[in-house]
Amino acid sequence: MSDSDEGQRTTGRDIIIINCGGVRHETFRSTLRNFPDTRLTWSVESTRNNPDYDPEKNEFFFDRHPGVFAQIMNFYRTGKLHAPHDVCGPLFQEELMFWGIDEKQMEPCCWTYYTQHREAQENLKFFEGVDLSDDEGSDDDLHNYGEWQHNVEQASLWQRYKPKIWSMFENHRSSRMAKVKEAFEFFGLMLSASFGRQSE
Repeated sequence: MSDSDEGQRTTGRDIIIINCGGVRHETFRSTLRNFPDTRLTWSVESTRNNPDYDPEKNEFFFDRHPGVFAQIMNFYRTGKLHAPHDVCGPLFQEELMFWGIDEKQMEPCCWTYYTQHREAQENLKFFEGVDLSDDEGSDDDLHNYGEWQHNVEQASLWQRYKPKIWSMFENHRSSRMAKVKEAFEFFGLMLSASFGRQSE
């Protein structure tokens, strides 16, 4: 086969080179056309006056996260969007927005992992608004907490709030305290899962 025949074969397939954050990817232009309403497809459709195209290297360059881009390329090739587990959810969300890919394309197996940062943020917002001193019950309960505690003003913070915390677990049906308990359980499960992954 001559060099000209090889060149025609390559041109016919319309192979393009995409350099994302220093990592080069080769693919067919037709692969990107599987999702025509996305930034990557728009960017590589034309090389003329395209700020992303480098004519000397014959490649398109994007200064974005190269590890995440591997998942983006896999999406174009397979039609399945998976979340990488080595980056946080907000970073992947930002990259999806940049490339114009709808997060609802995410495969069900990755959706829970991808969105867990949102649940954690909601729980943290709740904790910021919790004021244990505004709980049900009165300071009189503190005076009745054992004979050894004769001066509430001199008691440690733990000693002052211990009865309220115990009450919270005993009366877990109260709405405010139920949320606190659920948040503690949620963080406990997350820590357990984290330590479980590290030990594997």
